[in-house]
Order: sequence, then structure tokens, then C-alpha cells
Amino acid sequence: MTQNLQLRAGVVLVVLIVSIILLYPSVGPVPDWWPKRIANPIRLGLDLQGGLHLILEVQTEEAVQVTVDQAMAEASSQMKEARIRYSNVFRTSPTSFAVLLKDAAQQTLFETKVMPSISNFKNVSASPTKKGFEIKLALDQKSQEEIRRNSVRQAVDTIRNRVDDLGVAEPDVVLQGTDRIIVQLPGLQEDTNRAINIIKRTARLEFKIVVPDNYKQEQARKGNIPPGTELLPYVGRDQPLLVYKQIQMTGDVLKDARVHPSRTGFEISLKFNSRGARIFDRVTAEHVHERLAIILDNRIQSAPEIKTRISGGNAVIEGMFTAHEATDLALVLRSGSLPATVKILETRSVGPSLGADSIRLGRNAVILGLLLVIVGMVIYYKWSGAVADIALVMNLLLIFAVMVSPFLRATLTLPGLAGVALTMGMAIDANILIFERIREELRYGKSPKAALELGYAKAFWTIFDSNLTTILAALPLIQFGTGPIKGFAITLTIGLLVSMFTALFVTRVIFDYAFLNLRMKKLSV
Repeated sequence: MTQNLQLRAGVVLVVLIVSIILLYPSVGPVPDWWPKRIANPIRLGLDLQGGLHLILEVQTEEAVQVTVDQAMAEASSQMKEARIRYSNVFRTSPTSFAVLLKDAAQQTLFETKVMPSISNFKNVSASPTKKGFEIKLALDQKSQEEIRRNSVRQAVDTIRNRVDDLGVAEPDVVLQGTDRIIVQLPGLQEDTNRAINIIKRTARLEFKIVVPDNYKQEQARKGNIPPGTELLPYVGRDQPLLVYKQIQMTGDVLKDARVHPSRTGFEISLKFNSRGARIFDRVTAEHVHERLAIILDNRIQSAPEIKTRISGGNAVIEGMFTAHEATDLALVLRSGSLPATVKILETRSVGPSLGADSIRLGRNAVILGLLLVIVGMVIYYKWSGAVADIALVMNLLLIFAVMVSPFLRATLTLPGLAGVALTMGMAIDANILIFERIREELRYGKSPKAALELGYAKAFWTIFDSNLTTILAALPLIQFGTGPIKGFAITLTIGLLVSMFTALFVTRVIFDYAFLNLRMKKLSV
């Protein structure tokens, strides 16, 4: 019995010491290596320390249209390589396009050489027309749905990368529903407009060939835009440029983007991946002495002349950039372009003073609730109530220790504080069940020691069942909830698990120690 008690007391002592070690960075100074190897201070949510809260909506239909654009460019490229004679490639709807071959004899070659590279498109129809032989291709429904889903997932990853590069501590970027993203940037008080601009910027990087005919350029500026071309604004220039709509390559093949000083300010060097290097090599080889427009979000950043074939997978965006502009642009290019634009549905900024008030009021509520419970338990259950109070204080300590542990790193929010307050009530409720069982056994004439053992044994399953059902109800809130709801559910679940340990294990160790070492004969309950 003595060895068993020593082992259990040792477990309680170890848990207590580990909890203090984990929580110490939240109350006092620690060496630099402490947060990296042991634990960080308690993470405060947006509502407790202030910051920026955004709700974004991904325009998924744009991602579908971009897929069609890329398929059109790929089909054109493949037809050139296979020497298939065609006169035009044009869009027929947001999810389909058509290829106009010179004659029907090219159809078989098109199906064998081109269709495998755009396998998610179905051949809807093929028929002769006055201008040639037209093949209509449509993106299948399953692929459309997959593109929409992937575009949202990619947007979440891209925004998360951009937020990480912003240097915001402990950001939260989560998916809500099918096409909405919640972004929380705790502690961000200044330069919120810059953060919003970086987050929502599409950063769609495209490379297109400039129409070389100066006459067509002049006519396009007067409103006469030839089919298959578009007039785009040229950053830093008074006159826009006419470019072919066909996309030669996109930023999807970009590997890195870095800022370098130039004669006019700053420039951005681009490095492509292996696939991008091959495409860039082919494009520059096919369009020597033509101008290649480097386009970002439908605005031409630069349009240098291709003087010779460029191998190696490197390019440069030249422009009148300031250091700030170039840094932000390189950041969004490195983190990847958004597959579609995002629409800001809600912007909410929480000031630090409001966060400080929330901390103060929440702390006061928890302390007041703790004091009322402590006093009430001592008055009603006497010495046993004091034992329950010791377990309750340890319960509070363990909750925060688990939250800052490296395995969880949970964030404390205002609803989380509400969860702590609720947990205190439920934790003491477990002790009340045990004590009432003990009282009942004492009335039946049992000895204090026997009444103690029966009280714990008979109350165990009641406590276990009630806590388990509450945890099962909280799990869906953790899985599908966001922000305040998730914070409340996480804290409540941690509190319930910890309360079972303190109510059933810690208090029993104290009682057993009193009976065995202090020779307690009467149970004050």
C-alpha cells in the first residue's frame, strides 16, 4: 500500500513540476533556448491581443476559366510541334473552347497528338464550317468540381505562405465551408492595409507575345482590337500594349523570385523550375526578335525584346519599383499566385486596448469564479472541500500547461476563458458526486476508509459517462468550428480530461496519504 501510494504521489509531483516548467515562460523571463526546446508562452487569440480578422471568398469560377486558357495555350503549342495546320483557337464559353483546323484531314492527328495533353477536356463535336474544320472541346463536369475544390485549397496554402512571410506570429488561416477562408493575424496593429493587399493580390504572372505590327498597335489604341489579341496597360508608360491572348507560360512554373537593385530602382529576378525552364527555352527560341510581355494581374510590368534563345530558366522583371514595392511583389510571387481572385467579405480590426480589456475582464471572471467555488466547497464539505479546492487549482494549472505544450500549442481566446470557467464548475461537480457518495456510505454505517473507497468506486462511471458525452459533443466543434467556437471547444475538452485526472486521481492520493501517514480516523465531509 505504501509503495503504491508513493508511486501515485510521484506521478502527481512529476505532472505538477512539468506543468510549472511549461508555464514559466508565460510569467517570467527565460533563456533564448527555452521556447525553442521546452515551451513558448501562452498564445493569445485575436480577441485577447488585438489584430486583423478577414473573411475571404475565393472566386472559383475564375480558376475554371484559367484552366480553359491554359488548355488553349497547350493545344496551340502541341499543334505547332506536331505541324497540325490550324487557323484559330478561341473560347466558346467559360468552360469550353474550339479549334479551327484547316481541313478534316487534320482531325486524326489532332486527336492523337493534342488530346492526350488536355485529357480533362471532352470532344463535344467535330464538323466542317465555312472557315475550316471546327472541333469543340469542353471541360468535363468532374474536372470542373475538382478545379473548384483545388483552387480553394491552393488559395489557403498560398495565403498561409504569404502570411508566414509577413512575419506575423502564430497566424491562423482556415477554410470555412466550400469557398471561404478565415484569416486571423493576432498582434498585427500597424500597416494592416499592406497586409490586406498582399493577402488578396492574385499575383497572376503570365508571359505573352507583343503584337509586332506598329500599325495594329495604333489601331488598337483607337479601339480597333483584332481577334485573338488584347490591349493591356503598361505600368509606368502612357500607352498600353497590344498582345496576343495566347498565354505562353504562367507563374505556376516559378521556383523563386528575388529583389536586386537596378539602374532605375529595383528589379526582380525570376527562376523557373525544370518544366518552366523548358517552356521558356522553347518560347524564346520561337520568338527571337519579338517582345515578350511579362504580365502581372493583367498589367504589363515589362516587355523586353527576345534577342536570342534563353536557356537556364532565368528571367528578370524590370520596372520603376521602389524597394518596398519590389519586396512585396517578390513575396507574393515566391508564395505562389492565387488560382483565382479573392473577395473580402469582412474586415475586422481589434485594437490592443480592447484585447487588454478582454484579458482583464476574463481573468477577473475566472478568479472570481474560482474564489466562490473554493469558499463554497470549504463551507459545505469542510476538510474534504479543501482537498477538492487543491485539486481545482491544480486543474487550472494543468489546463494552461496542456495548452502551451509542444504537442498542442493551442490558442487562448475569450471564449476559451469561458471554457475554463465552465470547466471549473464541471471539475468540482465530479468531487461533489464523490463526496455525496461518501456521505451516503457513512450514513449506512461504513467506516471512513471503506466509505472513501466505495464513494470513489461508485462515482467513477457517473463522472466518466458525463464527461465523455460532453467531450463527444465538443469534438465536432473542434473539427468543423472556427475562431471562437473552436477555441471554446478545445479549452472545454482539455479541461474535462484534466478534471477527471484531478478529481479521481489527485484527490484520492491526498485522502490516502492522510489516512496512511497522518493517521486520520474521521472523514470530514
